[in-house]
Amino acid sequence: MATLIRSKLSNKLSNAATTVSNKSQAKVSGMFARMGFQAATNEEAVGFVDCDDLDYDHRQGMQMDILTTDEMGGEGSGDGGGLSGDSHYQRDGTGAPRSASKDGDLANELTEVKPKITAWEAGWNVTNAIQGMFVLGLPYAILHGGYLGLFLIIFAAVVCCYTGKILIACLYEENEDGQLVRVRESYVDIANACCAPRFPALGGHIVNVAQIIELVMTCILYVVVSGNLMYNSFPNMPISQKSWAIIATAALLPCAFLKNLKAVSKFSLLCTMAHFVINILVIAYCLSRARDWAWDKVKFYIDVKKFPISIGIIVFSYTSQIFLPSLEGNMSKPSEFHCMMNWTHIAACILKGLFALVAYLTWADTTKEVITDNLPSTIRAVVNLFLVAKALLSYPLPFFAAVEVFEKSFFNDGERTVFPDCYGGDGRLKSWGLSLRCLLVVFTLLMAIYVPHFALLMGLTGSLTGAGLCFLLPSLFHLRLLWRKLLWHQVFFDVAIFVIGGICSISGFIHSTEGLIEAFQENTQE
Repeated sequence: MATLIRSKLSNKLSNAATTVSNKSQAKVSGMFARMGFQAATNEEAVGFVDCDDLDYDHRQGMQMDILTTDEMGGEGSGDGGGLSGDSHYQRDGTGAPRSASKDGDLANELTEVKPKITAWEAGWNVTNAIQGMFVLGLPYAILHGGYLGLFLIIFAAVVCCYTGKILIACLYEENEDGQLVRVRESYVDIANACCAPRFPALGGHIVNVAQIIELVMTCILYVVVSGNLMYNSFPNMPISQKSWAIIATAALLPCAFLKNLKAVSKFSLLCTMAHFVINILVIAYCLSRARDWAWDKVKFYIDVKKFPISIGIIVFSYTSQIFLPSLEGNMSKPSEFHCMMNWTHIAACILKGLFALVAYLTWADTTKEVITDNLPSTIRAVVNLFLVAKALLSYPLPFFAAVEVFEKSFFNDGERTVFPDCYGGDGRLKSWGLSLRCLLVVFTLLMAIYVPHFALLMGLTGSLTGAGLCFLLPSLFHLRLLWRKLLWHQVFFDVAIFVIGGICSISGFIHSTEGLIEAFQENTQE
């Protein structure tokens, strides 16, 4: 009897100590989150892509064991914003997942409590995703679209906000009591559910391929914009744009050795704040020349050949659906997701429209692909140097996310992959796996050298993966999974978005591809 009493007391004391420890960790994590150091503070927010891939890896090849810090569940949901139940995932019988073993932080991974984020913090992540440095190409879209380009900025904001909401709706199903229950966790889960039962994994493969293409193209755009900005900042130096791209890639080569993003992610908040300052400087300069604005240059006329490329540019600047499922799953109040999407996209629409309009009015027909190249030489070099630093610091995030998706899809999935595991038994990356990473860096360089056109690459990416992930797939999945519960106007909206998105995607892809082929031929002849 005494032994039983001592055992119960020991268990209660252990549980109490664990709860206190987890609460303190949650408070510290919540403090850092409120300071801006939560996941995906970069404008592409690719940290949530990695979360999706990790969840997919566990569901496909591992059994998820839920570890609770309090058996009664009463104290684990207290203050600190921690996860309900303090749940973590681990491999069945093998401890922590591979990512934890590679870092050697096994104990920390098993005991760490991941705090929930508020609607404001979630909105900050979405804002970073859709207000990134690629808005610098929007004035160039107005050059070829005029007032219709401004309308598309508004239209894309409305559609992307709507498709983001219906994508989250696909994560839920009603239980026997008529209550909505979250039965899926990621974009990949939704895609697989739509293709089941005949092709249960086909949808996930399609989404993964689209993610890899978008992330790699984002890396290429960073190299292109770095070479472009440096060349236009120092035009008198005997260094070509291609040479600047090579120099930038040499600085990025250490990305192949990345094991995690802990060090790099610390710079994301600083990069984002610097970009907002740069946008303000550009707008301030444009306002100083308000008397010379060329209102007569903004027309309803469109360039039939180049306007489809502008559509891709606008769509690409709004891409955020790729990480929304993980973002909504990490919110402390998921019911506030719709409101958060509304105000973030309204703000983005207003800011993008004003930025694109005032920049185009200032330089009119001389507007360049990257608007900062139009600035006077006295301030252009300083602004461009900040942008180059931001691009180089942002490159590791999409690169690492693309590598993670690529490795887990083709090399880290046990017997389900054609290729062998690129990690050894001790969790270290094999030499040939490192070589593949280096080849990916070199591939981004080669693309940037042979097709050094920021607008064309951005338009192609937006037309191909941007329209697919933001327009086509969400509307298709919504119709496939919830068509019995949809009202007639919802069905109409989904079909209309799918048709319009398909037309824009095909048109933009054809014209962007033609432009890229012409640019490639010109560069090879040189």
